[in-house]
Amino acid sequence: MNFPKMRPRRLRKNQYIRDLVRQTSLSADDFMYPIFVTYEDHKRPIQSMPGIFQLPLEEAKKEAKEAFDIGIKSVILFGIPQKKDEFGSCAYDENGIIVKAIKEIKDFVPDLIVAADACFCEYTSHGHCGVIDKNGYLLNDETLELLKKEAYVYAKAGADIIAPSGMIDGMVGAIREALDENNFKDTIIMAYSAKYASSFYGPFREAAQSAPAFGDRKSYQMDYANAYEAIKEIELDIEEGADIIMVKPALSYLDIIRMVKDRFFYMPLAGYSVSGEYSLIKAAAQMGWVDEQKIVDEVLTSIKRAGCDIIITYFAKEWIKNNSLLKI
Repeated sequence: MNFPKMRPRRLRKNQYIRDLVRQTSLSADDFMYPIFVTYEDHKRPIQSMPGIFQLPLEEAKKEAKEAFDIGIKSVILFGIPQKKDEFGSCAYDENGIIVKAIKEIKDFVPDLIVAADACFCEYTSHGHCGVIDKNGYLLNDETLELLKKEAYVYAKAGADIIAPSGMIDGMVGAIREALDENNFKDTIIMAYSAKYASSFYGPFREAAQSAPAFGDRKSYQMDYANAYEAIKEIELDIEEGADIIMVKPALSYLDIIRMVKDRFFYMPLAGYSVSGEYSLIKAAAQMGWVDEQKIVDEVLTSIKRAGCDIIITYFAKEWIKNNSLLKI
């Protein structure tokens, strides 16, 4: 099996041979595209995320339709409310921005899979992901009760997927109970099962206006130094009824993605290529330091190669439009 009998370069001789033996390939079916929806009457550019906008409802519908028309089958919605309060009540308001967006996008693009992020950081006056006590500590079980309300109104509006992202203990079980009790047994739960307390979320916090007013989220999001803790979190979510599991962020956590996929190979696995990953590439490309199209293809391929079945990425539309090898 040694040289010269074995020459691995034979299978790299030209592009056609490389394509023939390629082990990982991307397609539009792999992507879920994030959309930020606002009450404003005009779209507002997100300065730290070139090409991404906060969109009024009519523009969000057009964005969803364009994504679907080029082959993206799913989107995930984030809302910017008109007002915020201590309990994030606009998140479970039956006339809230995400409820309206779900209804109108599903009417406008019926076959599009619509996921709704279920959290409170965009909706609370303090910017944390649930109910806070007088000492600034997030109260777990009280937050679960609000998550039940939020999941119910999103499912009632027509969301195909509820995506709880707060890393609240028991969140999947609480949401599954609320959905089943209200006859939404077929509504999918995509859990942010292993969500790390990451510095890569900075640009998102501008986009969703969700930065915490004090402290940080390290008491509920995971320590980025821990790997095996992800297994525990994911096992709990599966036991509670998660249909899809997730690792977030993606690029700095490819080892976690691989470990999770090897252990839970029977579960659909999502990876969220987060705002900081997007912004770093955009900034380097604008400086002329990297070839954006090539580096995006490499990054997204690495996430799929590590084991992800679903890639949530702000690059989804660009990748499809720019990749000459894609056949929709």
